[in-house]
Amino acid sequence: MALSILNNIPSLAAQNQLAITGAGLSKTLFRLSSGSRINSGADDAAGLAIADGLRANISALTQSSRNANDGTGKLQVADGALAQVTNLLNRAVTLATESANGTVSNAQRGALDNEFTAIKAEIDRIGSNTTFNGTAVFSASSVDIFLSDSTTTGTSIVATTTGVVSSLGIGLGANASNTLSAIGNATAGKVVVIGTQTYTFAAAAGAANTVAIGATTADTLANLAAAVNGSAGAGVAYGAGTVANVDASASAGSSTVTFTAKVAGTGGNAIVSTTDDATFGFSNAATFTGGAGSAGLTTAAAAQAALISINNAIQSVAGTRGNLGATINRLQSAVSVINNQSQNLTAAEDGIRAADIAQEVANLTKFSILNQTGISALAQANTTQQSVLSLLR
Repeated sequence: MALSILNNIPSLAAQNQLAITGAGLSKTLFRLSSGSRINSGADDAAGLAIADGLRANISALTQSSRNANDGTGKLQVADGALAQVTNLLNRAVTLATESANGTVSNAQRGALDNEFTAIKAEIDRIGSNTTFNGTAVFSASSVDIFLSDSTTTGTSIVATTTGVVSSLGIGLGANASNTLSAIGNATAGKVVVIGTQTYTFAAAAGAANTVAIGATTADTLANLAAAVNGSAGAGVAYGAGTVANVDASASAGSSTVTFTAKVAGTGGNAIVSTTDDATFGFSNAATFTGGAGSAGLTTAAAAQAALISINNAIQSVAGTRGNLGATINRLQSAVSVINNQSQNLTAAEDGIRAADIAQEVANLTKFSILNQTGISALAQANTTQQSVLSLLR
């Protein structure tokens, strides 16, 4: 190589290589200090987009797990309250059985009736004052627990209507209204059959219709059928349009009428149901009618009648607790699935975003050596031109 004082090409080459080494060393130190392979879009644009999408899904799943746990907590509060209601009803059975005994005097029945009245008042208090997170647990409104399924829409895993707990029954009238309003639109002549009773939605084609449901604690399936098939009035409105595939069923001897409808997704930025079925139910005549208008336990005959109502109420509460237990188990299973999904997505994101520490340590060693040799080479290149001066002496 010819000697030149105009340009020091070896020095320029050493400087360029040293700059490349410095950039690699800086990136390696950044990855080691952050633990992430992707610290900017320049590191891996496609990988960053995928990892950010996975992180969003993980966030939704994490919150869904919290939602399910909150729902489980509310249902457990309801179950605990109903357990106490069952205890009170069992005490009421004892009182009614004792009052029905012919050896008990009227004065003694009066004392029994006083305690019986207190039990009914306590059941009312439990129904009114049991709350979760500041909201009433036993109300006529439905509760939707939304869980993301790591898609853009998510899934409504469960929709329940808990009903009103009182000494007059386990929510009837209000639940009937909510049940039907949850079904959606019905076309003219839509008929459902429950046992031997026929329910007809007699809306004119293309017109809105209103069905009045006036359910009371004494209503039977026949009464409810008459209410649905009767004249329009204040109640549940059905708009014009298509049917949401309404189904209704009741097993033999059952005290529950169940309507089932397909829940439609609404899109948008909310997490809504897309494919799940939702079931809504309400009791018919199997209710505890020991409240207003009842003679209580003041006579043996009244005590015998109250005993029947109390036993029916115990069965109704037991059925409700069974439904709550099934829903709790479903939510707990959903939490397990969600946590598994979150774990797998986290592993996938980690594989894309996380730095390979072993590889980065190896790179650190390589770039450190290259940086030292580059500095040495640059110093050597800069001293090369000094040899030209020896020729001028």
